[in-house]
Amino acid sequence: MNWLSKVRNSLPFTAKKDTPDNLWHKCPGCAQMVFVKEYQENLSVCPICGHHGRIGAEVRFEQLFDEGSYKILPFPKAPEDPLKFRDSKKYVDRIKAARAQTGDYDALQNARGEIEGKRAVIGVQDFAFMGGSMGVGVGEAFIAGARAAIDWRCPYIIFTAAGGARMQEGTLSLMQMPRTTVAIAELRDAGLPYIVVMTDPTTGGVTASYAMLGDIHISEPKALIGFAGQRVIQDTIREKLPEGFQRAEYLLEHGMLDMVVERKDMRATLAKLVDYLVPEKKAA
Repeated sequence: MNWLSKVRNSLPFTAKKDTPDNLWHKCPGCAQMVFVKEYQENLSVCPICGHHGRIGAEVRFEQLFDEGSYKILPFPKAPEDPLKFRDSKKYVDRIKAARAQTGDYDALQNARGEIEGKRAVIGVQDFAFMGGSMGVGVGEAFIAGARAAIDWRCPYIIFTAAGGARMQEGTLSLMQMPRTTVAIAELRDAGLPYIVVMTDPTTGGVTASYAMLGDIHISEPKALIGFAGQRVIQDTIREKLPEGFQRAEYLLEHGMLDMVVERKDMRATLAKLVDYLVPEKKAA
């Protein structure tokens, strides 16, 4: 034993403690490290740059509905692998992995409850579930959410987040575009509002269908919104696109959105809209 070991062993060193690896969150917007607790308390928004992180359905419901007022609606039955699709993995295995990761049955989850005492049905797409892709299951869930709103005589509010149609379901996934459009028409026939809140990212067939058919279009700050990717558009038209193209603020400036709302203000904004669009009937 050398002298350094003797000195080290004689000193009252405490045992090294393992530091949990989930204390910090690296912001994708500014690349700064933020305490996870602080990040979550700030509604998964970076306190430094204001970047709005992606969140799942359950977290979104907790943020929007009055405490203890909401109930998650059962997911409707839908074929899970209609084409028996396989690429590098079986499609059914990808679905199982996504369910294990997110705890959700598919990419769109509905719940009904109250926002500041006003009834609403809210649907939330989770980008963590296979990129929020739109398959038959998502189409069925959207239709179920719209019809639940009709039964409950309240608005249907959808939070979109998707990379587009689900390629593993081929043409069947594209058929959800007209199917969801018909469900929106049913809401309108019933005289009920349909409110769309676009979150990062909302692209592809979702943008080309129910994301752009709302009575009111809202977005979270700096959300990516579009149909085709920016590079594809540039290569097609052979022109350089403007700065911030396909971001929420650019679309607001050019009339494609009604408002851009920060997450901390979303609940109050939706409550105000519901109160305005579905006023309470006064007793005679």
